[in-house]
Amino acid sequence: MPTDAPRPGHPVRGSSTGRPIMALFDLIGRRWTLRVIWELDRAAHPPTFRELRTACGEISSSVLTRRLHELTAAGIVDHVNGYSLTPIGQRLIHSLQPITAWAQDWDRQLH
Repeated sequence: MPTDAPRPGHPVRGSSTGRPIMALFDLIGRRWTLRVIWELDRAAHPPTFRELRTACGEISSSVLTRRLHELTAAGIVDHVNGYSLTPIGQRLIHSLQPITAWAQDWDRQLH
């Protein structure tokens, strides 16, 4: 399956030059992408496609297939005996922790 996964150095939404941060935001801003990443991070073992789809809730098979292809092409997910985050995918999770904390503070401020 060909993929149009955002890649640094290639035009992406919001950046004709494909700045790495813009390519990342384009990728993780796609519908269901962050949920797939979160579920992979929380999985006790590399889930099968069916297990991952169940964990994600309402995601369709076609959308999950597309997101997994994009995340694999981006080097964030690997598929060997189930799906798992690659080392760079694990670094992404770690890097998102300060943004998660910021979002929680933001939520408290608004409520």
